[in-house]
Amino acid sequence: QVQLVESGGGLVQAGDSLRLSCVVSGGTFVSYSMGWFRQAPGKGRQFVGAISWLGGTTYYSDGVKGRFTISRDNAKNTVYLQMNSLKPEDTAVYYCAAGFAREPTRASNEYNYWGQGTQVTVSS
Repeated sequence: QVQLVESGGGLVQAGDSLRLSCVVSGGTFVSYSMGWFRQAPGKGRQFVGAISWLGGTTYYSDGVKGRFTISRDNAKNTVYLQMNSLKPEDTAVYYCAAGFAREPTRASNEYNYWGQGTQVTVSS
């Protein structure tokens, strides 16, 4: 059984940084493309970014490009989301997801496994 557990969320001020982590267990981490999504109150789930299974390719939504960075450590079965210059509109529950797509994708239906989410709140 594949499990994804996110951590690192919290309450920060605008302009601050946070690093989210997502640990994957029960599967072959190196075989997964990994994605990050978020969902703000009253809104649908939104793509944030994704990384290929070897980490050589990343893909970001326009709203976070240049501020957020995804990386992975295959030895630790962990994917990270470094978030800099946070804005109040980044407030959401952040989810990591794992899938078998050959390239990182924004399509949520390409991900087979999801974490439970971690709350990020950015105050102005």
